[in-house]
Amino acid sequence: MIISVASGKGGTGKTLVATSLALSLSVSNKVQLLDCDVEEPNANIFLHIATNQTQPVRVLVPSVDETRCTYCGTCAAVCAYPAVAVLKGKVLVFPELCHGCGACSYLCPESAISEQGRDVGVVETGKSGNLGLVQGKLNVGEAMAPPVIREVKKHIDPRNIAIIDVPPGTSCPVVEAIKESDLCLLVTEPNPFGLNDLSLAVEVARKMSILCGVVINRAGIGDDGVELYCRREEIPILMTIPLDRSIALAYSKGVALVEGAPRWRSEFLGLFQKIREIIAAQGTAK
Repeated sequence: MIISVASGKGGTGKTLVATSLALSLSVSNKVQLLDCDVEEPNANIFLHIATNQTQPVRVLVPSVDETRCTYCGTCAAVCAYPAVAVLKGKVLVFPELCHGCGACSYLCPESAISEQGRDVGVVETGKSGNLGLVQGKLNVGEAMAPPVIREVKKHIDPRNIAIIDVPPGTSCPVVEAIKESDLCLLVTEPNPFGLNDLSLAVEVARKMSILCGVVINRAGIGDDGVELYCRREEIPILMTIPLDRSIALAYSKGVALVEGAPRWRSEFLGLFQKIREIIAAQGTAK
């Protein structure tokens, strides 16, 4: 089972939910937490798992042999991003823009373009008891997170419960992270900003045909707009976490919710049971 934990924006408590769910389930299940927020991975601040394996993430970028190049411009014409520009007597390659699709080298009529690997990040892994951690780290200055996210997700073991900590927002990294999830858990806040970003995240999940449920964090502030929206759109609210100074204080010290307040373990186990029921019901409906 793959459960992704996402939000339309940062700061809603996405990592709080992902780490607490992983820690609760790992008591009696084999669990993997995959931190796909590769620009700022912070799940391990709360898990405290020593990473013992590191592998580089490389993307292929074009290298032009200008002794063979005729400057026809085919490479620039087929590049969608654009990472290649052809000037008079010169080919410019912008590696940071390249998505590694290989079209330029494949379609070059002179076979003047080869591909070379370029490091864009790393994937680190570690394990403590039943809980495994896989986290990606995008190199500083790199613009493309999806290649690192894809490498993180290659470590998913289908025998385990996989929980994905998704990047904030609704852009390409989010799409890459939640792809192939059995359910996307959307963490939001009960205010107009939370509602706006939640609606965007729901739209992304629906376009990808991924089931979704909502966790409302910092409940007790704001208004009932999120609840009314979920009721109207028939999206289940699976958990509510109150605005509580003790939770925020523990979190600021790097203490996971279920570690600082063990009574929450049963709440997160109940959350998982609700997720299982939704996925099972969808399978029955099909």
